[in-house]
Amino acid sequence: MKTSFIHSVDARTNLAGANQLEVLLFTLGQDAITGREEVYGINVFKVREVMHLPPITHAPDMPPSVEGMVSVRNSMMPVINLQKFCNVQTEKPPSIMIVTEYNKHIQGFLVDAVETIQRLAWADVKTPPAMITHRLGGLVTAVTELPDNRLVMIMDVEKILADTAEFYQDNGLDELEQISSDEQLRVLFADDSSVARDQVKATLEQLGIEAIGSNNGAEAWEKLNKLADEATAQGRHLTDFIQLVITDVEMPEMDGYVLTRRIKEDPRMNGLPVVMHSSLSADANQMLGKGVGADAYVPKFEPKELAASVIEMLERHAPPQAG
Repeated sequence: MKTSFIHSVDARTNLAGANQLEVLLFTLGQDAITGREEVYGINVFKVREVMHLPPITHAPDMPPSVEGMVSVRNSMMPVINLQKFCNVQTEKPPSIMIVTEYNKHIQGFLVDAVETIQRLAWADVKTPPAMITHRLGGLVTAVTELPDNRLVMIMDVEKILADTAEFYQDNGLDELEQISSDEQLRVLFADDSSVARDQVKATLEQLGIEAIGSNNGAEAWEKLNKLADEATAQGRHLTDFIQLVITDVEMPEMDGYVLTRRIKEDPRMNGLPVVMHSSLSADANQMLGKGVGADAYVPKFEPKELAASVIEMLERHAPPQAG
């Protein structure tokens, strides 16, 4: 079994423009505790290929869910056992590896079986109930229902990588200096990953910026509309209340492309810059961001790059000084 995933710019553009995504469905086996075999999903555009598990080199002193490393076409990558990470207890060990790429990091995820690719509308992908989110520690960022009435849980892969790989932990955040400004700067950001939200908030606060968080694009759009209505009622401009929007790309209910396009098409929000912040780091995604009006595109978990982009946007779109 070996399946490669080739993603064309045209296909990606069509999906993004329609607020849709394609999800690779997989299972982790029948859980001995619940007796159920749950279905999980991962965005196809983060999947490079699916294969039978190659020989693993077991490295010492690794987290329990990290099996070791493998070599695939001269690329070394860590291998994470999702059964162990999700505490799914089965008699059969996983035999399938999904090779994924997140923000130019390549890793393999061990699963029990891969089912099919399902096309979904982001509007039908919902934020999970707060109790589930809290119970699972943010591991599931979204849920949706299949035509056969099964629920699919879309995993927060960024959390998996943050918990198993320390390259997300120390990226020079302490080296950032506060922005000198006479006014309190405010930035609204949207991301469905709790790990990413914490990173963005920490970066903004290190710069001395007030951070207004949202869990997805729909929530961010609702907050922006309220601020825009308030600004209009006071005869002011939205940028008097908020100076920048940072948005993830993949989010339930409304993705970052749709959010960005709506901002750029709304005359009340004229002059409000948008920075896309995503682990989908390919050139194709940056082209899409530019196509819907994004002012900048920054890879995730790079605080220095995010800070530099935020500072540039704030300076470029700052109102002229009186006098």
